[in-house]
Amino acid sequence: MAKLVAFYSRADENYFSGGCRYVMVGNTEKLAKMISEMTGADLFKIEQKIPYAADYNTCIQQAKEDLQAKARPELVSAPDSLDGYDEIYLGFPNYWGDMPMAVYTFLEKFDWSGKTIHPFCTHEGSGLGGTEGKIQGVCKGAVVTKGLAVQGSLSDNAGTAVEKWI
Repeated sequence: MAKLVAFYSRADENYFSGGCRYVMVGNTEKLAKMISEMTGADLFKIEQKIPYAADYNTCIQQAKEDLQAKARPELVSAPDSLDGYDEIYLGFPNYWGDMPMAVYTFLEKFDWSGKTIHPFCTHEGSGLGGTEGKIQGVCKGAVVTKGLAVQGSLSDNAGTAVEKWI
């Protein structure tokens, strides 16, 4: 069966070890592409219909409001089914020990029975937080493996860590 890398990532202004700068490709997307290249997995980007602001401080305020409201932002698109995949690499930035709410929107659309989910995240100090357990709670019937956490500011040079994790 085929593999899929489903990921949420954000370009624009991002936080890097004490400061902000603009990026054209988000850190999680960089890891997703590495994983896809190493595994031959298909790629699917989880995107909100109404994206967060490009400005970092505005973005984190919007994301925090969504987290507190347990919002489920509407997605631009989603696969009709995941039936053709038995392994899913699930990527996201860690927002306050959790996944962005759009990732929940994605996860809640599918039956995860018999699937294996490999979580990976980017962060600036919080690691995976409790996301592995949260994924298991949403994705009933799936096996959730030990995840990979990469400091976002180090994502450009994470190939060895990604390869070892795979």
